[in-house]
Amino acid sequence: MSIRSDLRNVAIVAHVDHGKTTLVDAMLWQSGVFDERATVEKTGERVMDSGDLEREKGITILAKNTAVHYRGPAAQKLGLTDGVTINVIDTPGHADFGGEVERGLSMVDGVVLLVDASEGPLPQTRFVLRKALSAGLPVVVVVNKVDRPDSRISEVVSETTDLLLALAQDLDDDGVEVDLDALLDVPVIYASAKSGKSSRTQPADGELPDGDLEPLFETILERIPGPSYDPEAPLQAHVTNLDASPFLGRLALLRIHNGTLQKGQTVAWAKHDGTMSNVKISELLRTEGLERMPAQSATAGDIVAVAGIENITIGESLVDVNDPRPLPLITVDDPAISMTIGINTSPLAGRVKGAKVTARQVKDRLDRELIGNVSLKVLPTPRPDAWEVQGRGELALAILVEQMRREGFELTVGKPQVVTKEIDGVRHEPMERMTIDIPEEHLGVVTQLLAARKGRMETMANHGTGWIRLEFTVPARGLIGFRTAFLTETRGTGIASSIQAGYEPWCGPIERRLTGSLVSDRAGQATPYAMTQLQERGSFIIEPGSEVYEGQVVGENPRGEDMDVNICREKKQTNMRSATAEQFENLIPPRKLTLEESLEFAAEDECVEVTPESVRIRKVVLSTQDRFKIAAKERRANKAQ
Repeated sequence: MSIRSDLRNVAIVAHVDHGKTTLVDAMLWQSGVFDERATVEKTGERVMDSGDLEREKGITILAKNTAVHYRGPAAQKLGLTDGVTINVIDTPGHADFGGEVERGLSMVDGVVLLVDASEGPLPQTRFVLRKALSAGLPVVVVVNKVDRPDSRISEVVSETTDLLLALAQDLDDDGVEVDLDALLDVPVIYASAKSGKSSRTQPADGELPDGDLEPLFETILERIPGPSYDPEAPLQAHVTNLDASPFLGRLALLRIHNGTLQKGQTVAWAKHDGTMSNVKISELLRTEGLERMPAQSATAGDIVAVAGIENITIGESLVDVNDPRPLPLITVDDPAISMTIGINTSPLAGRVKGAKVTARQVKDRLDRELIGNVSLKVLPTPRPDAWEVQGRGELALAILVEQMRREGFELTVGKPQVVTKEIDGVRHEPMERMTIDIPEEHLGVVTQLLAARKGRMETMANHGTGWIRLEFTVPARGLIGFRTAFLTETRGTGIASSIQAGYEPWCGPIERRLTGSLVSDRAGQATPYAMTQLQERGSFIIEPGSEVYEGQVVGENPRGEDMDVNICREKKQTNMRSATAEQFENLIPPRKLTLEESLEFAAEDECVEVTPESVRIRKVVLSTQDRFKIAAKERRANKAQ
């Protein structure tokens, strides 16, 4: 095998919000990608988070690549006078987007693991690190945010080393060989990505490192090997991502493992179904900074984009026409959460001008999502206008629905459910390993909250700072709707995150929302008068003047049962003066729910209506009389048992 010394392919992996995208931005600035003529301004906004949802939520959803051309002292030391190209893959930190992480790792030869200097390794750190070690990739540890006032650098380095060894033991038990000597010699860089500083020597807690990012670049060149390839092998290129251009159509992003790819070349396209067809590369693009530039050829190790193949999908291969050797398909973990997505069936459907409301439009959009999202599955349901969509987690599915809403779709979205498995004839359900950081005074209430959801405490650690870290194993269905209750009980101070932890036998029934719903019993307009009279019965989630319909959930009942209310009642006109004319000023402001909060809030017999202009919660069965009949039938059946 030969090795390219002028190229490095690296993935930045970490838990969500530990600074991956900020570090990539700092590497771009310090490598001179943005010169004085650049149109990008250094405003503190992450240039790699290009999507609207990514900027709004402050998370990375899609794995993206950029190229840093480094010409610093470390490159000169290796004799590379023309510099080194470092292809950097910025991966999501949330386990719900694990399919993106797995794709990113299939493109690289090493990983840079970021760990927060205060929070230390968290569940998603474990998730992405396990994927990297199982792929046999070398690791460089970067302890980020060392200038935080609450940083505890030494403890975090020790925790990261323990995690590496624990994962190595787990993989060894699973039959995957891991080089323990290499793990014990993992280099550690101390950095503040926001300030663009790093150091090989450990600074004092809360202080900035004394250098720029040169130590990080030097360590990457030393510890991450260049791409290896067989000079005698024919062309082998793996499609790892998809993009689109208004001029070129669909673009396939691929990593070339062996051989050479040229513009205008005819290659064999190895498809998912095992068939092959010859296609022509109409355009070849190479990444430079954040731009894609035309190129004539690319060789083994390069990450490039090609145009001219209309229906190519992720995981397929481009190989030599005369000697086709397809690469294995990319495999991802099975989905754990599902929800039903269908057309909007509420009485207010089709009110938004230009909205996409037909079943054909919804199905076409879901099919397009499958092309680029390897961790998603779409299955048919008994209804022709609804489909079961399965994904890694509640957040990933909510992001899909939010994207469709912004594209003008009207949808009915069901309550998230878990995807179960039959193992040896026994029903198993997905489990989650949850890590929680809370102030000490909330220990009792959070433990009680998770115990009611069949959670099992594994460890508890007190760092002596007034905060406690808890680790639970809890059924995935127990975490549906957990976030809202958790933030309420901890007054917004708690931090919770989780990853998949395999499957276990069904844990039994879990008590859902303890409160009921206030349900409108007629169509009309919500009046301030009616809401003022009803606010003693519960809290509202709609504003006065909102148009409502029979079966729409308008608020929350503190009691455990649903209550049908007349929220459209108007005050009768009289010729008498009232001393309470200003009582509407006492109306408590309603609670506004986002799409994710609405999915968590919805009860088992409720669903969410999503339109480009609004998000509403409604009963699956809208008619009050029909719901009474169903409830009476269930009571008779329970009494008969």
